[in-house]
Amino acid sequence: MFIVDDILTAPFKAILWLVREVAKAADKEQAAEADRIKDRLREMYMLLETGQLTEQEFDAEEAQLLDRLDELEGRNAPAETAPSDSATDSPKQQEAADEDDDEEDEDEDEDEDKDEDEDEDEEEEDEEG
Repeated sequence: MFIVDDILTAPFKAILWLVREVAKAADKEQAAEADRIKDRLREMYMLLETGQLTEQEFDAEEAQLLDRLDELEGRNAPAETAPSDSATDSPKQQEAADEDDDEEDEDEDEDEDKDEDEDEDEEEEDEEG
């Protein structure tokens, strides 16, 4: 019986294996392209610092490279979470994001404090009543 099952499922297993191998190759190619883009960005930063590249040239090419990098990382990111842009954010953008996070944390803390105060008030009323 098991031999018959193996014979009947062999074509499907072969197709599944083939699809997995193609997916692995595509993932490797995307990772390699992302690495090439990051290397080019590093090279461009060095050229900008040494004055071999103008600010306008740098901005134009950087925008194209970052857009392509976002596309690549967006495909690899899980659907539930957005791709991380922290590697490509400027320090000012990172500071702004950190400040937003801090404000959200403070708001949550205030809400928790209010809830605790309300619970304490209810307990005091129950004890009195």
